[in-house]
Amino acid sequence: MTRSTKKGFFLHKSVYLNFQKKDFKTWSRNSTIIPDMIDNTILVHNGKKFFKIYINEYMIGHKLGEFSLTRNFKSHTKKIKSKKNEK
Repeated sequence: MTRSTKKGFFLHKSVYLNFQKKDFKTWSRNSTIIPDMIDNTILVHNGKKFFKIYINEYMIGHKLGEFSLTRNFKSHTKKIKSKKNEK
């Protein structure tokens, strides 16, 4: 569910004050990317480490957390057993 349009977008105060700095760290994954952030780099925490995210024009309106994944996907395929050469 998205945030109501009459409320407007959410942007944490620390992100708003610091987004013009180069490579600043933030834990606010729920902050919305606004047009003023274009061409900046932000380090977003995923729970374990910080991911460097370069903001471009296609990211406007998305959340910062969408670009720093918290889980590693492991494939659904089964492991192939190697056959021993029998003589």
